[in-house]
Amino acid sequence: MTRVYLDNAATTPLDKEVMQAMMDVMEQSYGNPSSIHAHGREVRTIVEKARKNVANLLHTAPANIFFTSGGTEADNTAIRSAIQDLGITHAITSKIEHHAVGHTLEMLEKTGKITLSYVDIDSKGNIDFTHLEELLSKADKSLVSLMHANNEIATITDIEKVGELCEQYGAIFHCDTVQTMGHYAFDVSKLKVHFMVCSAHKLHGPKGVGFLYVHPSIKINPMIYGGSQERNMRGGTENVYGIAGLSKAFSIAHEHMEEHQKHIQALKTYMMEKLKLAIPDIHFNGETAADKSLYTVLSVCFPEMDMADMLLFNLDINGISASGGSACSSGTDIGSHVLTAIGADAHRPSVRFSFSKLNTTEEIDYVVEKVKEVYKL
Repeated sequence: MTRVYLDNAATTPLDKEVMQAMMDVMEQSYGNPSSIHAHGREVRTIVEKARKNVANLLHTAPANIFFTSGGTEADNTAIRSAIQDLGITHAITSKIEHHAVGHTLEMLEKTGKITLSYVDIDSKGNIDFTHLEELLSKADKSLVSLMHANNEIATITDIEKVGELCEQYGAIFHCDTVQTMGHYAFDVSKLKVHFMVCSAHKLHGPKGVGFLYVHPSIKINPMIYGGSQERNMRGGTENVYGIAGLSKAFSIAHEHMEEHQKHIQALKTYMMEKLKLAIPDIHFNGETAADKSLYTVLSVCFPEMDMADMLLFNLDINGISASGGSACSSGTDIGSHVLTAIGADAHRPSVRFSFSKLNTTEEIDYVVEKVKEVYKL
């Protein structure tokens, strides 16, 4: 059976060069990086070289990079630390954020730590900047938590504009960049962002490792107590193999970024054109223009059909891996909070196809043919 993997926004295949870099560390460097003897110092050097590499690619100092278990921990740390350590009692977010952000803020509101405001968005997931400024003007100091690109509908937020508004009103800006780290170049020395995050497995690195960038003007307390690791900020022995893999994946991503962007954007455009020709009454969720949309993600809203909930199953039995969902038709339905927030039709199935450097036009042709079979076209 032909097998096609188009769920790269969930996770990407591990790059062979990344695997080799990790294997080299596993086989040759087994000391504890906190130990002062030669074996420990050797491993400490691996961790710090990785930190320096990540920092250089982001145009910041190594002291501003903290390794974590992934994007969820990094998001939680940024949000909770900003509120607990920086005297913030008001937060602003949107209804389409990842649950790592949304659920964390909801919990903090329920426990009385903050009041929580939601900025208005349009039917494509774009931020209403006039409303954002209005919300900022009503509080002495706010935390703004808005993602760079949405993981379900691909809409990109102008984080430079968000950062400028945050600076104007003295707000702290946390940006969930899990879907865009390694896919776009960032110069954090110029961006007005206080926290940014990365999860290595979104860019052909290993699962279970990521990092948190903290602006040098921000002073927060330890994320995890129990040791002096990560410059006393995160106790516990470092995931050395994962950190080495993250660094290698980050290097590869930046070295080939333009090439990968061009290839993947071409695949996305090709699939959009093929689907529009193949399926009547199809449309796409979120923004699709190249300058407004994450090039690795395409959210397709298919026509209403009998047993719409079987669409993903039918794709799966044909060897196609993708993800999907629908808007909630009632408060008790379990569906995509993102599609619900943008007012998507609850009766139409949506599928998120997400691409990587490894996908081909031949795979896209196969997927479109199988979709046509499902709709009996």
